[in-house]
Amino acid sequence: MKPSRRPATASLLSTISASRRPAPNLTAAPRDYTYDGTFEGLLTVLFSIYESKSPPNSIQPEATAQSGLFAQPAYLETNDAQATRVWEGLLKTMDAEARTRLYHVFLSEDADREQLIFRYVDLALRSAVDVSENYANADVRRVQRLAQMMFREKHRMEAFVRFEKTSDELFHATIEPDMDVLPLIAAHFTKRYADQRWLIYDRRRHYGLYYDLSRTDIVQFENPTGRKATDISATVLDEREPLFKHLWQAYFDHVNIPERKNMKLHRRHMPLRYWKYLSEKQPREVRFEPIKNKQSIAGKEVSAGQKLLPPAE
Repeated sequence: MKPSRRPATASLLSTISASRRPAPNLTAAPRDYTYDGTFEGLLTVLFSIYESKSPPNSIQPEATAQSGLFAQPAYLETNDAQATRVWEGLLKTMDAEARTRLYHVFLSEDADREQLIFRYVDLALRSAVDVSENYANADVRRVQRLAQMMFREKHRMEAFVRFEKTSDELFHATIEPDMDVLPLIAAHFTKRYADQRWLIYDRRRHYGLYYDLSRTDIVQFENPTGRKATDISATVLDEREPLFKHLWQAYFDHVNIPERKNMKLHRRHMPLRYWKYLSEKQPREVRFEPIKNKQSIAGKEVSAGQKLLPPAE
């Protein structure tokens, strides 16, 4: 195979293939870019920006792109080869952790995520030192902040997801996170629940993760209009699922210590928006009753079945 010819310092790869080589000046007329909404598509846009030397007026997903009065956005098809070259080349200007933050910023779905990622990459290309800790720069601070928010959302989803068992032995959970965390929690649930089939469905983004005992895949869903999150499995639940829910609620009620109730601290560690996923936070079908199997012995109470206390002398 004949080696392909590379334009001199025109592409993003050529600007970052040598460590700390200065980025080309973006001297051409600015353009409006649109892409397919994937991270690979955004990397393709970054490649095109440095190849054409045209800075972005805007970078928008095609599905939500808005045309300006005097400009039509230029749509770029995703090019996996170019995206890979950009992704690998970024390690010439930043470490792996800083590069991962850019992916997390993309998943955050922040309104300015595309331009923020471009400005961060451009700053890294033009800096002689690592920019990941340059907190005097507003873009660096914003990237760090979004990455932290993404980490917290990922951690909470791993903690608060509750599965329900269906009649065909599938464990499913419905979530509606503020950020697109499914790609980040896939490894956790694949490792933790490797012995059962499960599906985690993101109701807001209409796609999910499905594990079939051998691999985890992304599955797409049509928009279930007019449905609530709990309606998806209401007619296909395992007949024992209501019992499991009741047992879990009973356990939660009995280990609770009302005298130590601190709702302010409780909401800090378990924000209200996550309660809809939790069995223990759902309305009780059976009213909670305190344990009644206690006996009074010599002025003291002990649970039935325990060794009786000796009478007081």
